[in-house]
Amino acid sequence: MQNDAVWVRGVTGIQLHHTTDLQDATRFLSNAAMALRAAHVRTGDDHYSAIAAQLTTMVEETRTLEGEARARMQGLHTSDPERFVRCREGHEPWPDEIQAGFVPRHTCRDQCLYHDHDVLDAIMQCTCGQPPCRACAIGGAP
Repeated sequence: MQNDAVWVRGVTGIQLHHTTDLQDATRFLSNAAMALRAAHVRTGDDHYSAIAAQLTTMVEETRTLEGEARARMQGLHTSDPERFVRCREGHEPWPDEIQAGFVPRHTCRDQCLYHDHDVLDAIMQCTCGQPPCRACAIGGAP
């Protein structure tokens, strides 16, 4: 495993499971395969179609990995709904992800649907009273 820095997509209010990364990989590989097939059609160069075929195989493998990861995430939701919520809210890492170096999700930019967005039906979901951002307290920056 390399220690290269990677870009992690954040979503206000939830900590994404790595199935999102696998979805991105599938989408990017599919787009690359489609572009190579288009290049083959324009040029007739078989090198393009050969690489497109390899990428198509990789897309299938990535979809399989995504399905397995999604099943594990859904299994956690079924077997331990409280832990699922803690993971989703970024209080602890997902159990099938690397535990070392986990930093809680930044909550300092979260907004309340009821108070910040005037969604009247969300009064029971008010998040205004939550404690300060644990990630910032640890020393991370949003």
